[in-house]
Amino acid sequence: MTRNRAFLVAITAVQGACAVFFVSDIVLTLIGVRTNPIRWQTRELLEIGAAVGLLLGVVFGYLTLRRSQKRTEAAEASLRSVQMAFKDHIRDRFQAWGLTAAERDVALFTIKGLSLSEIAELRETSEGTVKAQSAGIYRKAGVNNRTQLVSLFIDDLLEQDAETL
Repeated sequence: MTRNRAFLVAITAVQGACAVFFVSDIVLTLIGVRTNPIRWQTRELLEIGAAVGLLLGVVFGYLTLRRSQKRTEAAEASLRSVQMAFKDHIRDRFQAWGLTAAERDVALFTIKGLSLSEIAELRETSEGTVKAQSAGIYRKAGVNNRTQLVSLFIDDLLEQDAETL
């Protein structure tokens, strides 16, 4: 990774030098500040070198962009895979606990961190109903409160992570 970064810095520096060369040449010509003219062969070589430097910057910039896009796509695919696995895990847990459809909704909102009043509002029901459903969820899951419910899933994730280490 460090080698790639050093390479990008070097290409950027070359592009910057090339751009400075072209821009300064134009500006100096416009304001008429040429003190010592250089031979046309030297000037042509400088321009060719600067043009090649700019082209290399474009090519390597494109290659770096493509590599970055591929890494982003791979990271997004990995994230989608993890999300699906977590959703499957939640579904399996809910099924094993024998939650009703309403309890599944409440449990999912609870895991997402919503309050009882927020869950009641989303489900268009009373807070009392949500409290009763929450109590049923906790009983079926073998926990005493929302913190313990959430910690069940966190523990599962940490156990899976420890297995892969």
